[in-house]
Amino acid sequence: MISTNDIHNGTVLNLDGQLWQVTWFQHHKPGKGNTVVRTKLKHILTGKTVDRTFNSDIKVEDAQVDRREMQYLYHDNDGYVFMDTADYSQMTIPDEVVGDAKNFLLENGTGSVALYEGNPLFIELPASVELEITYTEPGLQGDRSSAGTKPATVETGYQIQVPLFITTGERVKVDTRDGSYISRV
Repeated sequence: MISTNDIHNGTVLNLDGQLWQVTWFQHHKPGKGNTVVRTKLKHILTGKTVDRTFNSDIKVEDAQVDRREMQYLYHDNDGYVFMDTADYSQMTIPDEVVGDAKNFLLENGTGSVALYEGNPLFIELPASVELEITYTEPGLQGDRSSAGTKPATVETGYQIQVPLFITTGERVKVDTRDGSYISRV
């Protein structure tokens, strides 16, 4: 059990027997009344997002989630195979658990795998990754009021929007949270 004052992004709560991950929180002190904690919770299994408000200083049940640093090895018919960097054991994680993280996974890349009672819940990747552009159209200069973008395919097969000056073969930094272009490497 933890206090609602100890809630932060990434905390996994066990509410009514279901696991919810905190994706956003805010401590709010209205002019009158008690302080409350506003949260956005994402259901671990279904991905459904809900807003929930808790009174300050009440106890909620947190799930004891074990986060392990793991290295992505390869993908096969059963799922994505990861190796624990501490004890070198391997684990196959189903495609539905990996979810959108697959768009940014490179062989030998690392990520944090969250386990609850030995079962993988989700994968947390670094905030950004460096990927190579495998295909993009040449950028054309034209009449426009702001900087233009064009679609580009990265080495994982994912398509992102990049500035017109990016060419095939360049490496770019991509935000893993929303898949947006950050900079050229």
